[in-house]
Amino acid sequence: MSIWDKFTGRKSTTTASPSSQPDTFQPPAFDPSEAQDVSSFLGGATFPDPSQLHPLAGLNQQTLDYLSLEDSALSDLPGSQSALPSRGWSDDLCYGTGVTYLTALSVGGAWGLQEGLRRSQGQPPKLRLNSVLNSVTRRGPFLGNSAAVIAMVYNGINSVIGSVRGKHDAANSILAGAISGMIFKSTRGFRPMMISGGIVATVAGAWAVTRKALF
Repeated sequence: MSIWDKFTGRKSTTTASPSSQPDTFQPPAFDPSEAQDVSSFLGGATFPDPSQLHPLAGLNQQTLDYLSLEDSALSDLPGSQSALPSRGWSDDLCYGTGVTYLTALSVGGAWGLQEGLRRSQGQPPKLRLNSVLNSVTRRGPFLGNSAAVIAMVYNGINSVIGSVRGKHDAANSILAGAISGMIFKSTRGFRPMMISGGIVATVAGAWAVTRKALF
């Protein structure tokens, strides 16, 4: 009975505590032979088959239909095929312009290198290097861009002439080269225009003969 119960006259109730029973649980003895190892876990039926995780698992290869995607038909005009397969004027435009630009850029770079070395003889190394870089970056892009513009016009005119005539031959290349060269220098006067047309026609004719001989 607490002190508060004595002052208030409250009678405390006593509860009988349950009788404690002894713990009779005995854990089973551990048998190492019955323990599961990693191989038994991986080889169990509950573990999924890794081959079934593939997206194409379960497909019958005997009845599987494959899609056969063919490229666009190649150009069937006589003489239209060259070192690379061509499907028409678009392929000729891409291949011809790209190869011409890279070739002219390399030739212009070599021209600028020779010019820079010649002009900077007897100068200190830094000034000589600066002169070479200036000459290479001036001659290379100039020659590459000019040749690329001519190649674009040439391939367009050559494709039009080939479509009209129904074949590609050396005459098409020479005529397209002459027209392209004259258009390129048309603002410089009659004489530069004819010289440019003759140069481009000569290069186009040489390429046509080389292509016919090699390809």
